[in-house]
Amino acid sequence: MARGNTRQRIQDVALELFAEQGYEKTSLREIAEALDVTKAALYYHFKTKEDILISLFQDLTRPMDELIEWAQTQPHTLETKKEILRRYSQALLGAAPLFRFMQENQATLRDLSIGETFKDRMLAMVELIKEPEAALSDQVRCFSALFTMHAGMFLLKDVEGDPEDKRMAVLEVATDLVSQAHGVKG
Repeated sequence: MARGNTRQRIQDVALELFAEQGYEKTSLREIAEALDVTKAALYYHFKTKEDILISLFQDLTRPMDELIEWAQTQPHTLETKKEILRRYSQALLGAAPLFRFMQENQATLRDLSIGETFKDRMLAMVELIKEPEAALSDQVRCFSALFTMHAGMFLLKDVEGDPEDKRMAVLEVATDLVSQAHGVKG
């Protein structure tokens, strides 16, 4: 990730440690040591581990929030929904380390405020890509399209091949699912 300012460096190192060791097993002292700063210097920016995680979540998911805001002003057409998926695919790239953390720390997320925020964001995304009165199977296709995009980040990371090719393959499957949910074959 290698972002520049001190706040971002703290976030990056903390996220790396959270993903490697687990959120619960990582202390502020360990984060400070990994950064080669004092705990007091760390406290200047963040008082708790949860403060670091919340700030990370806000920063790395901002493109997703902007996408939801944009999509809510667009016509509710299949083309708009395909564009939502394309943009979401790009937004997931920037938030990949956060999603790795989320995958490795699911129990912790349930106990933190950001878990509910993420759930709300996902429900908003589903509402944007499904039809209001969609059949249950079509609603499942729309949910599955989003989860395909998330799962693809993890399942394909160790598969040989170009990362962009893998991202595009996942996007193609997600788009097919949403198209099918709208009565259009792939």
